[in-house]
Amino acid sequence: MLKTDISVLLPTRGRTDILGRSLLSLADRAHDISRVEMLLAFDHDDTESIDYFNNNIAPNLTDRGARFTCLGFERLGYIRLNEYLNSLASYAQGHWLFFWGDDAVMESDDWDLRITEVDGFRVLRMPTHNCHPYAIFPIVPRKWYEMFGYLSPHQLTDSWISQVGYLIDRIHNIDVQVTHDRFDITGNNNDETFQNRPMLEGRPDHPKDFNYVTFRKQRFDDAGRIVDYLRTQGEDVSWFENVLASKQDPWAKMCSREYDPNRQIARQEPRWHQP
Repeated sequence: MLKTDISVLLPTRGRTDILGRSLLSLADRAHDISRVEMLLAFDHDDTESIDYFNNNIAPNLTDRGARFTCLGFERLGYIRLNEYLNSLASYAQGHWLFFWGDDAVMESDDWDLRITEVDGFRVLRMPTHNCHPYAIFPIVPRKWYEMFGYLSPHQLTDSWISQVGYLIDRIHNIDVQVTHDRFDITGNNNDETFQNRPMLEGRPDHPKDFNYVTFRKQRFDDAGRIVDYLRTQGEDVSWFENVLASKQDPWAKMCSREYDPNRQIARQEPRWHQP
């Protein structure tokens, strides 16, 4: 049985040739694609994308020795993106779970080695999206899913994982370059999929908003559960302990010049605090 180091999790809708470009960039740039599995989520009603994948993408992936599994869903919509990812994660066999995008292009050779050479419980971040401080395509150990039964309980999975990662001081940059070929960044792919992306953010008084008080509290609770695990591994958790003691700004690194050189978060009004 082939060993699986990395599980790529990819919900997709309405994408054909750019989906192929995205997946083939992973396959062609990997050191050993046979140790990577690709798990894709398709909506049952998205027959054009399914047919294109089966007829045009799948044969090319097979020729490259890539392994892939496609799962069908009743349409959940972008507003429930995390539910696609959580379902894919439940099937994943890899040590690392890699949230990928159908409009992303891998630019670095041996990207899989850069992931597998990291030890311990870390949230891996590849600088992209104009060097956004979040891990836009986050990579987490499978232990994350085993601990919670989800990657994120909220639509904004990359934001959730990133904020928890900063809370526990476990964001780890890897030397891997990715192009996020999204319309508002590159001017490409201004399609229906891009235009139809409702976001549960910006109304912190709404119970479904990312910054509603119950979700803020849950991120701190998730961070605390990870820290309890890290203590059993003998790891230093003083950052989070100091956060709880109000001795450490939890977002100091996230808003720093090193992690946010283009001031994409630091220029905003502060919205985060310990609930």
